[in-house]
Order: sequence, then C-alpha cells, then structure tokens
Amino acid sequence: MPPTKQIARDIFLQTLASIDIPAVMQRKIHLDRTSIILPCATLELTDISRVIVIAIGKAAHAMVKGLTSLLPVEYAFSGLVAAPTEPIAAAPGLEYFVAGHPIPNNDSLRAAEACLKLLRTCDRHALVFFLLSGGGSALFELPLDPSLTLADVQDVHRALVTCGAPIEAMNTVRRHFSAVKGGRLALAADAAQKVTLAVTDVPMGKEGALASGPTLPDATTVADVQRILAQYDLPRRLPASFQRWLAAEPIPETPKPDHPAFGDAHFELLLGMDDLFHAAHHAVEAHGYRTVCDNSTDDWPVEKAADNLLSQLETWQREHPGQRVAVIADGEVSSPVTGNGTGGRNSAFVLACVEKIAGRKITVLSAGTDGIDGNSPAAGAVADGETLLRARALGMDPSAAFRDSDAYSFFSALDDAIVTGPTGNNLRDLRILLAEPL
Repeated sequence: MPPTKQIARDIFLQTLASIDIPAVMQRKIHLDRTSIILPCATLELTDISRVIVIAIGKAAHAMVKGLTSLLPVEYAFSGLVAAPTEPIAAAPGLEYFVAGHPIPNNDSLRAAEACLKLLRTCDRHALVFFLLSGGGSALFELPLDPSLTLADVQDVHRALVTCGAPIEAMNTVRRHFSAVKGGRLALAADAAQKVTLAVTDVPMGKEGALASGPTLPDATTVADVQRILAQYDLPRRLPASFQRWLAAEPIPETPKPDHPAFGDAHFELLLGMDDLFHAAHHAVEAHGYRTVCDNSTDDWPVEKAADNLLSQLETWQREHPGQRVAVIADGEVSSPVTGNGTGGRNSAFVLACVEKIAGRKITVLSAGTDGIDGNSPAAGAVADGETLLRARALGMDPSAAFRDSDAYSFFSALDDAIVTGPTGNNLRDLRILLAEPL
C-alpha cells in the first residue's frame, strides 16, 4: 500500500482511539449518593429513590459502560438499551433490544413500547438518564398512528433516507410522525428528574436532530413538515396507509420549550464536532502535515463537496510550497441512492474524487466514525492518484460505479475499503485530504 494511503488510515484509527466514550464520561461527570456534577449544572439527589437508564443509539453500549462505572454501588437501576448490536457484557437490570439501522426492525418498535411503559411509571422520586447517540431515529421508533405496521414504518424510513434530504429535514418529519421523538419521551416521564447525555453526529446547535430529539423541545413545526414533504416529493413515496393517516387528521404538533415537562430536564453534550476535529487535527499534524479544518460542506451534494474540499487543498498547497498539507472535514454529504449497488455517502465521496485526483500526489479518505457506511460492511474508503489507473486495469469505471451507488464494490476490489466493524461510537463522518509537496 502506498505510504500516504496507510497514513490516512492510521490517522482515522488514531482519531477513533482518541474519542473513547467511557473515558470522556469519567472526565466530565461526577456522581455520588447526593449529587450529580455536570459541566452545565449540579443536581441534588437526596429525594431520588429510583434510577432509570434509557440508552439509544450506535454508541449505546459504550455509554452504558461509562455511566454504570460512575454509579455508586448502592444505586440499583433498571431500563433498556436499543442498539444495532448485542452487548459484549450486559449490564444487570437492563433489557436489551437489537434494533434496526438505517431501517427500523421489530426490536426498534418493541424498545420504544417498553420505554414508554417504563417512563409512565416514573414519579418525582425517579431520576432518568437518557443516553443518546446517532442512529437513534431508526433504532428506536413507534408511530403516532397505532394502526401503522412495522412494514409501513420501514417504508416511511426508506423513503426518507433515499429522498436526498439532509438529516435535519428527515428528522423534522420523523419527529412529527413518531410517538417517541421530538420531546415526547420527556413528556412520558413528566414528573421525573431527567438528564440527557449525548454523543452527537449532528451539527453544533442542532442537537434536536440527534436521534430526532426524543428528550428536547422541538423548534420545528407542522408547517416545516409540509414544506419538506412537498420539496422532496415525499407523499407519493410514502405507503398508502401512511397517506390515509395524513389525509384523515391534522399532523399533531410536537411539544415546545414552554412545556412543563422540560422544567426539570438537563442536556449535556459529551462529544461533538469540536472533539472530533481536535483529535483528527492532532493526528494529522503528528504525521507532519500543515492542516486546516473545514465544516462548510456539511449537507452539500457529494460532488460539490468533493470539488470544494479539493480546491481548498490545492490553495493550501500553493500557500505552503514544499510542505505536506492537509484538509480535514466533518459532517455528512448528501448522496441520493441512484442504483442498486452497495455503499454509502463516505465511499461515494471518495469515488467522486477518483478521477479528479488521478495522477496527482493527493490522497482522500472518508469514513464514518460509527464504522458503518450505508448498506456496506465498511466504514468508508481511501483513494490516491493511482486509483483510477488501477481500477481501469481491472475493467472498472468509477463513473458507472457512482451511478450504480456501488462505491463499496469498487473500492473493495482494489482493497481500498476501510473496514473497522461497528466502533461503538458515532460522532460525524470524517474526511481527510492529504497532499504531498508539489
């Protein structure tokens, strides 16, 4: 493997190692028999007689591990975990659901039903920890209309994830159609003291999009939903049963900030964009690259994002002649599914760069910090100036693979897919662009 591709892989793996969730929780949270000290607040626990733990998302197991290591031994707790994988070691008192992502499965619905049932038993002597991370929108779901089946819910999610809308728009729709999103979990535990700890894969300031905001008041409205449905031609994509529900009654509004259920609720962001950038920036510069960070291409179409970041890299190269330079970016690019292949937005981003960097001393990596890229078994991919020549020698056409949404197959054949398996974390996608001296 050419050295720069190996360097890019190493940088990605070093970044993952620097954002260990239990270690972050140890640094940021202090909990004893009488209080919880968070960066944002100190909570008194003298009246608490019951502790509930609700963990939802791709990082749920790591977050449970971190929290349970902090809980004093005399704190018995109960609750549930909705994650895409089985735990390595199950925590006593918790019920586990192996839920579906990016499409909900039966355990996604069973977890949501069990959660609502449990939260509705909570009174003012209960303390509820909500541990939220990315992927929760699919891993944890229950439609507001009880007549909708699992197949209906799956069809709705498929329509959303393939329509080309940014994550914020998708989650605006999800919040209004769901019984467990858009603040509705906080309402279910109305009287309890509530603490949400979050590892976010959404842009800063938009934490309501994380797992579709189950514990936060929702700033979006039914009017926003109607606009999004029209903009992305969604009504015709939705199942007939769902269309009948929309036609039969107005879409219910989500709870807003003035609702009393949010009066005793606290939200603490444990890991976010800044943490990812800091770890990646440190790793890149440790390899001798002058580095600039960029998040301006978040939610951009994949090819537009590729052009912009490569242009930034070229400018940075010219400004620092004779030096190794790098651009690192986070966020999610928009990559609508146009074929029946295997891959996701990360490998699609790298594929969009293959012809643009051909013959040049440039390496491009894009991968998900959760270890998952679309419907593929990879986290993403890496390419350099020799990738196009190698692909053509095998009879492969990057443009055709892009049209077929088959980026994983393309890079797998070149041994350039990045396969980590599920990482137990989920911040944002990370893109690393490296350039050698001109």
